[in-house]
Amino acid sequence: MRIYSKIAGTGSCLPEQIMTNMDLEKIVDTSDQWIQERTGIKQRHVVREGETTSTLAINAAQKALDAAGVTAEDIDLIVVGTTTPDLIFPSTACLIQNVLGCSGIAAFDVNAACSGSIYALSVADKFIQSGTHKRVLVIGAETLTRMVDWNDRTTCVLFGDGASAIVLESSNEPGILSTHIHASGAHGDLLNATVGVSTGLKNEPNGGLKIRMKGNEVFKMAVLTLGRMVKETLKANGMNKSEVDWLIPHQANLRIITATAKKLNMDMDQVIVTVDKHGNTSAASVGLALDEGIRTGQIKRGDILLLEAFGGGFTWGSALIKY
Repeated sequence: MRIYSKIAGTGSCLPEQIMTNMDLEKIVDTSDQWIQERTGIKQRHVVREGETTSTLAINAAQKALDAAGVTAEDIDLIVVGTTTPDLIFPSTACLIQNVLGCSGIAAFDVNAACSGSIYALSVADKFIQSGTHKRVLVIGAETLTRMVDWNDRTTCVLFGDGASAIVLESSNEPGILSTHIHASGAHGDLLNATVGVSTGLKNEPNGGLKIRMKGNEVFKMAVLTLGRMVKETLKANGMNKSEVDWLIPHQANLRIITATAKKLNMDMDQVIVTVDKHGNTSAASVGLALDEGIRTGQIKRGDILLLEAFGGGFTWGSALIKY
């Protein structure tokens, strides 16, 4: 009998501090109209001093545990998707594990940029399918505003902070139907951060840590790649586009989301959209949209969900789920 991973509970955490497009107008040469027309973003949440990727993740995780009706002691494994860990080591997953109090279980981070939550979900699903683990906590969490260049109007308007969490449980009934993850390092120059431990930091503010992106090229690649991803995912499950109830995309740009929905022949009222409120929260974004859809009652048990993401690396991935 096949073992499935089923979503038992979800949770989210967003910093209280909100930065609107009008706030950005005061610090960089941009405008609310320009940002909305090109991205669909109206505001984003920004961490304050003392808030970190792990503190956001812990809050999201506790909400997911509560929604699932379990405690941290019931978790067998923690997988965290993030590109903005608190520290080089210990991993963010280990920091989260310590605070939650589930010592002894495996805990590790996955870095796949904006595809991090899909990668983490895929890894967790494989552990459950193997029969070795019964309940896994999957987290996507980021504090990207700590690494944006606030003088670069093409990138600083895009990103926000947040965390999302999913509790996956072993089940005999269909849950995650399939996951698909890919990468192409050949396109790494289009979206990256050019400093690190091995290559070294720079004698600049924040060590030279900043996001660099060739926006138009990333946009074109994302639309083409996600279109192929949709076809691959549906073909693997012998399903038609019409059988998908909800598209839950990475929240990078409303134009990319709209283009992906069009390829699925889906109306936008079948798409969970949070980019206007959250901006691009990278690995947190798919989970944030999923949690919102569930908590608002839009997503119901039995619905077929298509999750997808595209990020720096390039990385991309999808998951087809019966909720």
